[in-house]
Amino acid sequence: MGLFSIFRGKEKDLQQAQKLDESLNKTKSSFFTKLSKALVGKSTVDDDFLDELEEILLSSDVGIETTIKIIDRLQKKVSKEKYFNTSELVEILKNEIIALLSEHDDSKIPDFDTENMPKPYVIMVVGVNGVGKTTTIGKLAYQFRMLGKEVMIGAGDTFRAAAVDQLKIWGERAGVTVFSKSMGSDPASVAYDTVFSAASKNTDIVILDTAGRLHNKINLMLELEKVDRVVKKVIPDAPHETVLVLDASTGQNAIEQAKQFIKATKVNTLAVTKLDGTAKGGVVLGIVDQFKIPVKYIGVGEKIEDIQLFDKRAFVELLFKNN
Repeated sequence: MGLFSIFRGKEKDLQQAQKLDESLNKTKSSFFTKLSKALVGKSTVDDDFLDELEEILLSSDVGIETTIKIIDRLQKKVSKEKYFNTSELVEILKNEIIALLSEHDDSKIPDFDTENMPKPYVIMVVGVNGVGKTTTIGKLAYQFRMLGKEVMIGAGDTFRAAAVDQLKIWGERAGVTVFSKSMGSDPASVAYDTVFSAASKNTDIVILDTAGRLHNKINLMLELEKVDRVVKKVIPDAPHETVLVLDASTGQNAIEQAKQFIKATKVNTLAVTKLDGTAKGGVVLGIVDQFKIPVKYIGVGEKIEDIQLFDKRAFVELLFKNN
């Protein structure tokens, strides 16, 4: 598999790399420009540089805890060497950030061209309304369909007519089946029937949408727990993947949202959307570091093909790239 593409084959890699580059324009422009200014005339990691680096990381929404961790790593790395050139410092900083992102990889979660996946492979998608949950589901369904897999989507956000309608539109675009019931139906019932139907039809991939908002957080979280339980009645080890969708443009608010959902569901992968529209892309670093959950998918645009597997090295390399 190529570094940037869910599709098999290297021919897509260049396009995907270019798209990722473009989507990070706002973040990398802010980050690299500020870092370049901080490095002017520097040959040592002094207090002034560390203060500037802290400000740069915080302004990119990396978060306080992760920022402190990155600075501590940098200090330990360069403590034995008092002098270095700018390119060496940049390389050290890049490698420390990549190492931080690598600590929470989960090799048990397969990519979608593996031959040894459970069938159906059940994905439950959670997140608050407005983060791009429906869009992410549609984009993922399309990518899986392009791999030749049969996909079924369960329209489980039965509390909003717009959510079901939007999902059906995305389903048509992706060329996949959308299972739905009447408005106000029990979301857990939709999930159960979707998975049962998919299993009986030998469907490859099931993607379950869930409610993004109820009248209070407690009810929402209880509903998600219920969906998880009923899916297991059909397939005991499902959902195989629970994806929390977060909006990068909300910065630190995304981290607060993650705390709530991780308490209620066994989230094992993250999808970060809207990287193309924000300078707060650094929040990806903070999310991975704080929750010890890997980012698997990133949204890099509005088109149906604008979703990629997250490549941490490519992401970090681009943060340090001059436009």
